[in-house]
Amino acid sequence: MLATPGARAFTAGNLIARLPMGMFSVSAVIMIAGSRGSYALAGAVTATGLAATAVVAPFTARLVDRYGQARVAVPATALAVLGSLALVLCVHVDAPAWTLFAAYAATATTPNTGGMSRARWAHLHRGDPAALHTANSFEQAADELCFMLGPVLAATLCGALFPEAGTLVGAVLLMTGVLVFAAQRATEPPVTPRTKAAASPLRTPGMPALLAVFLATGAVFGSLEVVSIAHAGGAILALQAAGSCVAGLVYGSLRPARDVRLRLLLCLAGMTALMSLPLLAATGSAALPVLALCLLIAGAATAPTMVTGMTLIQRATPPEQLNEGMTLAVTALLGGIAAGAAAGGWLAEHAGTATGYAAPMSAAALALLVAAAGRRSVNRAPVQAR
Repeated sequence: MLATPGARAFTAGNLIARLPMGMFSVSAVIMIAGSRGSYALAGAVTATGLAATAVVAPFTARLVDRYGQARVAVPATALAVLGSLALVLCVHVDAPAWTLFAAYAATATTPNTGGMSRARWAHLHRGDPAALHTANSFEQAADELCFMLGPVLAATLCGALFPEAGTLVGAVLLMTGVLVFAAQRATEPPVTPRTKAAASPLRTPGMPALLAVFLATGAVFGSLEVVSIAHAGGAILALQAAGSCVAGLVYGSLRPARDVRLRLLLCLAGMTALMSLPLLAATGSAALPVLALCLLIAGAATAPTMVTGMTLIQRATPPEQLNEGMTLAVTALLGGIAAGAAAGGWLAEHAGTATGYAAPMSAAALALLVAAAGRRSVNRAPVQAR
């Protein structure tokens, strides 16, 4: 896959730019809680940034589709980096709390580098579903790797150096990675001229059902993260991400499914079943190594589910709106993560952390039901490989 001309260069830039995505929220929490003594304030600030990103990201992606990746991604990233630097400055000078919310909300212009990378693979391997399947699997494994290493790197920098170090290093990596990525013009998808105003991908038949699946899948991730931290500490989450990373690479070596919608149902059924393992281990008072093994196994279902879902998004979205369509999926995923985190935290606090593991399993079951219910509407809009 990486033998494709230009692939190594844009992949390297993308990985550098994507690593900070797992750093910023952890760094912000450590930095704000350390200076203000309030995890509630730190959580509220990061939640505001997540909400702002959910609103702004689709518009940024629409600009990318209309004017090109390089022309939009670089200035959008520069604005986001300025927001991160402003947050550091506000914390350092002990500025009023509202300035923290404003500064972190400014980072919402960060472009969806993962979506732009997937758009490049879709352009390079158009007409070759097998190669695109492998590329999508690689991208999902890269996502898991970055979200596994990012928090560890952030916590290490903030603890070993100073509280602002994680945010500063993340900002430098983000800007550097996007500059390297955008410089690879040979692999950038061409901009398709539009003769009339294009309707949002949201109006594509079957797209709302797919986004609802991503929303419920995000709730799996958000609830699992909060409940695991409350039950056994954050380090154990790396095992879930590791299981997903390995599964993504293995899944990429398999043949692409002929019926992608059926494959999605099977992946969601598998995720629902495997998410019951942490619940059984926790409620059965199993030793921590047993719970860790259950999380590792449960993580194996998430990457195939995400790869299959993103493949459907790519095929259902018009080529000239590919970045916007994939960003809508990521936005739905982020919304689900936020809702799942809130639900998982409430359940862990009021019913116990062991019972809290029922939240990710229930969210996975909900995603399965939504996918099954929406399959009829998706079937009415034939999915064709692009």
